[in-house]
Amino acid sequence: MSEMQTCLVDQRQYSISEGVILSQLDATTKNLIKADYPNAKVTDFICNHHLLKYQLLRVDGLINADLKQNQKINRRLTKALESDDYDIIDVNDSLSRSLTFGQKVSDAVARFGGSWGFIGVFVFVLIAWMLVNGLGLFGVNFDKYPFILLNLVLSCVAAIQAPIIMMSQNRAADRDRMDSENDYHVNLKSEHELRILHAKLDHLTQHQLPHTLEIQKIQIEILSQIRTELDDLREEKTKKN
Repeated sequence: MSEMQTCLVDQRQYSISEGVILSQLDATTKNLIKADYPNAKVTDFICNHHLLKYQLLRVDGLINADLKQNQKINRRLTKALESDDYDIIDVNDSLSRSLTFGQKVSDAVARFGGSWGFIGVFVFVLIAWMLVNGLGLFGVNFDKYPFILLNLVLSCVAAIQAPIIMMSQNRAADRDRMDSENDYHVNLKSEHELRILHAKLDHLTQHQLPHTLEIQKIQIEILSQIRTELDDLREEKTKKN
C-alpha cells in the first residue's frame, strides 16, 4: 500500500502518487501556495486537484507578465513612430517656398551657364564677332584686331556671371546642409525604432520563449495529472464492476 499524505488544503488523506511535496515545486508555485497558506512548510503535501489551481495561476502570471511587457514595448514603438521631435522636413518643398526672384534668376543663369547650349551660343558669338570684324563682312568693322571691345565684353560677362553662379552655389550649399540635417534626423529616428525592435526581440528570446516552454511544461504536468486521475477512476469503476 502506498504511503498516505495529508493535503495542505483540505486536510484529507491522499496517496503520495496523488500529489507532490512542496519542496518538489518551483519557487513561484510555492510562493503562490504560501500566499494562501503562510504557515506552509516545504515538507507539506498538496494533492493534484488543489495543485491544479496554483499551476493555472502560475500560467496566468507568466502570460500576463509577457503581455504587459509586450504592451509596454509596443507603446514605446508607437510613440517613436508618431513622434514629431525629429524635425524631418521636405527639403525641396521648403526651399521652393522660400525662393526669391533674385534666387530664381541666379539658378536659371547657373543652369544655362553650365550647359552645352551656353557653350554653343558663346562659341558662335565669338566666331561671328571675329569674322565680322576681322574680315569686314557686311561693311562692319567696329572692333578691329586684337578685338579689344570683345575682351571688354567677355570680362564684363565673366564679372557678372561669377557672383550670380556663386549665389546659386550658396543655395546649393544650403540645400546640402538641410539634406544632411534631414538625413541625421531620419537616421536618429530609425536608430531609436531599431533599438525598440531589438528590445522586443530580446524580450521574445530571453523571456517570452522560456516562459512559453515553462507553460508547456506545466500543461504537460497538468495533462499527466488528469490522465492519472482518469486511470484511477477507471480502476475504481473496474473494481466496483
